[in-house]
Parts: sequence; C-alpha cells; structure tokens
Amino acid sequence: MNLFPKCTLIASTYNWPSALELLLLSVLRQSHLPDEVIIADDGSNEDTVLLIQKFQKKFPVPLLHVWQEDNGFQKATILNKAIAQSKYEYIIQIDGDIIMHQHFIKDHLTYALDNHYLFGSRSNIQEKALNRVLTHKIIDFSPFSKGIKKRTRTIRFPFLMNFIKTTSKRSKKLRGCNVSFWKKDFIAINGYNEKFNGWGMEDSELIERFHNAGIKGRRLKNVAIAYHIYHKELKKDRVTINQSIEDETALKKIKFTEKGIDQYLQVKL
Repeated sequence: MNLFPKCTLIASTYNWPSALELLLLSVLRQSHLPDEVIIADDGSNEDTVLLIQKFQKKFPVPLLHVWQEDNGFQKATILNKAIAQSKYEYIIQIDGDIIMHQHFIKDHLTYALDNHYLFGSRSNIQEKALNRVLTHKIIDFSPFSKGIKKRTRTIRFPFLMNFIKTTSKRSKKLRGCNVSFWKKDFIAINGYNEKFNGWGMEDSELIERFHNAGIKGRRLKNVAIAYHIYHKELKKDRVTINQSIEDETALKKIKFTEKGIDQYLQVKL
C-alpha cells in the first residue's frame, strides 16, 4: 500500500487537439493515475471541446475542462483558474504538447516532499517525426526511438535520485512543462502572477517566489520522463517586459503577487 498524496494533473492547452489527444492517451496508461485531470484551456475552439468530451466518456478519473476566452497568450491566468478548481492537495503541471512516460505521475508522487517543489526535464520529438507521431498516435518511446532528441533524458533510472539534493536557488534547467508542487504552497504566494501576458517567464517567476518564501526545489533526474512534441516557436514580443517582472521579483525578494489565484478562490467559476 503506497501513501501517495492525492493529486490533480493540470495540462495547459491552446488549439492543438491532436497533441492534446496524445497527452490524454498517455494519462490512460499511467501506472498510477492522477485523482483528477484538468485541462487549462487558453481559448481553444470547438475541436478541443469535442475531443475532451470524447475522452470524458471513457476516462477512469474526473476530466475537467476549464476554458477562458481567447484574448492572446494568458497562460498564467488560465492556470490560476484551473488550479483554483482543483480538489486535491498536490498539483502536477504539464503543457498540452507533452506525452508522459507511463510512470510519470508515480515518479512525481514518489519524490514529493513537504515544503518542496519538483521539476523534471523533457526530451524532444523532432519535426521530422511529427507527422508520423500524430498520425499514428504514438505514445510509446525509448532511447532508441527515431526522431528523438536528447535521448539520455528518456532513460528512467530512479537510483540516480539518491544523489540529487534539494536546492534553495532556481535552476536554469527548470521548465514549466514538467513541475509539481503543493497546492497550499501555491496559494500561499497567490499562484501565478497575472501581469504576465505573452510567452515567457510566468513559470520561472513563480518558482522565484517559491524560493523567496522558503520553498526549496528538487530536480527529477531520469525519472518523470516527458516527451515534448515539436512545434514552431511562439511569438516572444513581450519577453523584455516579462523579464523585467521576473527581475523585480528576484531583486526585491517578492513572495506574494497582487494579481493571482485569490480572485478565483472566493467564487465558483
């Protein structure tokens, strides 16, 4: 009998149902299922709605769809709304272009620690393999699979975690597509900073505030394996502005964001 915490898997998405389908298929084959899955949708059209409805009919755990109107890239906002709806104490967060290894959820829960967040890496499914992966709905990969970049990250070797120490500083290796944390810690710093619009830094700024609040991080090395589906880079027209917000958080040791998740906790969305 394991003593894993109850968890919610949060997956952000925007108008890419073919990738989201592979993500949901990878949920179904998990060795340990999340207790619920919430799709944090930043304004997708009807195709995504229909896909989620199809999966809701056969999903073994609750599958929720939290949607907001398409007003540009507002990932921080939709993630706050989704996490506000979550029922469980531990949050595992991925992007909608991620395919999870079958032990992904189990690994995050195995290494969950009080007053810590976890962050994993990702290997990349290359552009040349994109059509084949999407057409044939491929979700099983190995270090020897064709079209995979950064293959060493596909090797699951939990023994290495014995040598991974916690860190009191944000790692440059951190990616918001593979992180987990306690919901109470997230709420304590008021979640994502909704001053972030456009691509970039909303995840690293959140982690910066975790550290400012005394929450430490631990890297998931060769566990919680994730495969990132290739796509063209998003517009980065607000990177300079977003970077300045993150820099201010680091410089002033800001813990609590004024515009965050608290606005969704008082009322039912």
